[in-house]
Amino acid sequence: MNAEKKYEFRKWIDDVHKTGRRDFSRTPGSGETVIDETWSITFEDSLLSVAQDLQDYFLKSMSLTLPLRKQAGTPAIELKVIPGGKKRGFLFEAEKESIRIHGHDEAGVRMGAVYLEDLLNLREAPFLKPEKERREPLFSPRMVHSGWGLDQFPDSHLNAIVHAGFDSILLFVKGVNHTTHGIMDFNDLIDRAAKYSLDVYFYSYLPSFKHPDEPDAEAFFEEHYGTVFKNSPKAKGLILVGESAQFPSKDPECSGKDRPESEEEIADPRQSPGFWPCKDYPQWVNAVKKAVRKYAPAADIVFWTYNWGRAPEDKRLALIRSLPKDITLEATFEMFEVHQYQNHTMVQPDYSITFPGPGRYFSSEAVCAKECGIPLYTMSNTGGMTWDFGIVPYMPFPQQWFKRFNALRKAHDEWDLRGLMDSHHYGWFPSLISECAKWCFWTPSPEPEEILRRILVRDFGTAAAENAFEAFQSLSDAMNSYTPGFDDQAGPLRCGPSYPFILHPILYPHVEQKMVFPTTPESAVGPRWIHTFYQPESIYSQSWCGLRFHEDIRIMTRSLEFWEKGIRLLNEAVSKVPEARRETAARLAGVAEFCYRTFLTMLHTKRWWILNKRLEVEYDIQKALSLLDEMEALIGEEKENVLAAIPLAERDSRLGWEPSMDYICDKPHLEWKLRQLDNLVKNTLRVYRKTVSRRPDFP
Repeated sequence: MNAEKKYEFRKWIDDVHKTGRRDFSRTPGSGETVIDETWSITFEDSLLSVAQDLQDYFLKSMSLTLPLRKQAGTPAIELKVIPGGKKRGFLFEAEKESIRIHGHDEAGVRMGAVYLEDLLNLREAPFLKPEKERREPLFSPRMVHSGWGLDQFPDSHLNAIVHAGFDSILLFVKGVNHTTHGIMDFNDLIDRAAKYSLDVYFYSYLPSFKHPDEPDAEAFFEEHYGTVFKNSPKAKGLILVGESAQFPSKDPECSGKDRPESEEEIADPRQSPGFWPCKDYPQWVNAVKKAVRKYAPAADIVFWTYNWGRAPEDKRLALIRSLPKDITLEATFEMFEVHQYQNHTMVQPDYSITFPGPGRYFSSEAVCAKECGIPLYTMSNTGGMTWDFGIVPYMPFPQQWFKRFNALRKAHDEWDLRGLMDSHHYGWFPSLISECAKWCFWTPSPEPEEILRRILVRDFGTAAAENAFEAFQSLSDAMNSYTPGFDDQAGPLRCGPSYPFILHPILYPHVEQKMVFPTTPESAVGPRWIHTFYQPESIYSQSWCGLRFHEDIRIMTRSLEFWEKGIRLLNEAVSKVPEARRETAARLAGVAEFCYRTFLTMLHTKRWWILNKRLEVEYDIQKALSLLDEMEALIGEEKENVLAAIPLAERDSRLGWEPSMDYICDKPHLEWKLRQLDNLVKNTLRVYRKTVSRRPDFP
């Protein structure tokens, strides 16, 4: 694999119909339908784009040229709309000389065509077993942010999104035609998305700090919410998240403030409205709803209870019971769960696959929503990405993901869970995780392990598939063995091996505690999401950091056995992959190893933190010098880890990149980290050693 230029990964993410899918050594089995160049694709006028896409698939992936025809005939693949079933569902019927894809709407026909592609890709040939079944999605919407670039949706990416099984896109909205990425023609995007059977949801970053009781409230909500939907009435819906929807609540149990008015102000022990289930949220939601539905009567208003899972359950459920019944409730699937380990307690941070879920916060709200008759969505991250590793395209731990898939299906059956937010701003990338999710979130569907094995045979070859399956099981076991803290997610896990080591004692002139992480001009958020100076977060229901960090190190050191076994087996599998498929397999292995390198940085950072705290309070000179020796040895270990990460980042331009933050762990950032480590050894620690003396000798 050669080194890639920045953003070259976009060629991979939008390569929907991959060439070379067909294995010409394959022969049809008894009774299989054989598609050859005597076949055609017949379609209705409204389905021209679906027919053209399917024709492109056969040309590129199966090396077949199939003509398009409007008249029915045989042998043919028939695309047709027959209304009457569930939205996006379809009837699929394969016989010797015909394949009928009859969708309940145009989107259903498109999904049926994608299903046909998926079957042939797994078969690696244009052969198909006879079947007749009605297929329907378990979840709709399935919403994703862009994985191509923040709020950027070229047609090629829209096509990739629908082929990955999603049916809606999410766009950050700050005003009319105004996104976090800049100015955009919303209606152009909505119209282009519709051509791919995709809906558009606006994720609100709109001004909200106005109480509905204020005399100018109606004009305020009209100006900031009404005008957006007046401009774009065909938008499907609006996502309102508590943390972003700060308003001057009059609930005495919250602060009623967005944030402290000045640095001198004494901290209010009460939560701000964005972090508390305020009694007057229903008024605020109704005010937004009125402004939006004035122009878009069918708009899906989604109220997300993110970040108040720590509030008492009775307060949260009382709010849900008082919400209007014509909106949708969304709750995060795994967040806030309390984990009791042998010697300490951890609280599950947002968004993580280390705990499959559901958490008690989600479950309690799901039960309440069902009782109230309020539709329910969840933030599931099932595009394949979470904050566990902030700078990879997906997390290749399929067996761990399968636990979440099964839990989501159970939530659908028990609590009528209807829709998923499959990704946040970190987007998504085509992967075995998103592909398995697509299979599992329809009915009927195969067992997750069954479809994984078939994908591995396709992508790794028969000789390597079992090694790969065992490797992914070990990596999944690693992810199931610990719970990261938010301090980890906002630090080493967010930016990977480029995360710096900083000496905690303040040493003039070598002051690093306020170091600003270097970001690119393309970053939409700058350095503010990266807590460069690593400090533990102390929260209710979680063990204090003195105990937690020692236990974290013990547990995470033990999980290294799973990590290292998984990486070894995966590399063995790649060595057995046929040459034509090796690059795809090697890229996947590179993603897994980059996760491992990030995990090591997190573990090293925890050890670094403890050594610093011990050094700060150590009284004995020799013990202090020994601690400095340990710190230098740890720096050496981390330097080796960073050096091993550089070739991975060079070969895959998606590693080290995140849509909102841009590149933060590419080769230049990793080289910056190496310089920072060298400076610690050659300058900072060298000078600090001179202070560890009864008579410091300064130059």
